[in-house]
Amino acid sequence: MKVLFIGGTGIISSACSRLAIERGIELYHLNRGKTSYRSVPDKVIQLPGNIHDRASYEAALGEHQFDVVVQWIAFAPDQIEQDIEILRGRTQQYVFISSAAAYQTPPAHLPVTESTLLDNPVWEYARNKIACEERLVKAYRDEKFPMTIVRPSHTYDETLSPPHGGYAVLDRMLKGKPLVVHGDGTSLWTLTHHEDFAVGLVGLLGNSAAIGDVFHITSDQWLSWNQIYEEIARAAGVEAKLVHIPSEVIARYDKDWGDGLLGDKTHSMIFDNSKIRRVVPDFNPKTPFSEGARQIVNWYLADPARQVVDAEFDALNDKIIADHQY
Repeated sequence: MKVLFIGGTGIISSACSRLAIERGIELYHLNRGKTSYRSVPDKVIQLPGNIHDRASYEAALGEHQFDVVVQWIAFAPDQIEQDIEILRGRTQQYVFISSAAAYQTPPAHLPVTESTLLDNPVWEYARNKIACEERLVKAYRDEKFPMTIVRPSHTYDETLSPPHGGYAVLDRMLKGKPLVVHGDGTSLWTLTHHEDFAVGLVGLLGNSAAIGDVFHITSDQWLSWNQIYEEIARAAGVEAKLVHIPSEVIARYDKDWGDGLLGDKTHSMIFDNSKIRRVVPDFNPKTPFSEGARQIVNWYLADPARQVVDAEFDALNDKIIADHQY
């Protein structure tokens, strides 16, 4: 297959790029060439361009036709509209990377399936993803635009510590400082290693059973937030000191943190992966978060340049905890 990734160097797409190359796919990346520390396989063919500049986007595509185009970096419906206009007739499958945050929040029923209502009244990011999906569904109904929608949940690699705050979370653990955890820390959450996600995504590429349909791709391991923090601390050889604060209170201190909690992480989210398994039989998540946490800690500690503490987040933890210690 000849496949284009719009993006391709992110946390999820980097693992998918490696697996696609391993499976013999002729893979192209269209992006601005600002590659981060995530390496790009040598066999990836680069198409330098900026999708936010239509002329640049079209020039990068040139006369190329693709079996599959995967859109990793669209977050608003106008970007989807542009893709439909530019890619109409150029590809046999268009895969949009949406988000499991689009699902009903809080969910009325668990586990979540692909038929769960899309409704997130709190988080603008999720509402924009819903609008993108709605435009693609219309394009499929109106003109059979060959779309597939994929909804990742919380997917990570060694460079992304799942709790809000990045390296500052590990730094506070290593220094024996307490950490704010939303709610009572017992809501259940699903974390997916990017290499496990890649098996599901690559299995959908060029798969006729995926056209006009939607799939989420997640792990089957469910952890409470207390357990997530504790696994990171265990990997670092320390004890996690957790201070539980209601999400609504955290939101009063920091709107962005609060939106991510109230619009997503506050509520238990577990998923039924039966659908992706039916269409991609080799999808079988293998990486427990105990292993993922070890990878994260080792990555941060391997290079002092990665050990950058968000001073604002660090100070905010101290303030919230000081204000609510009884």
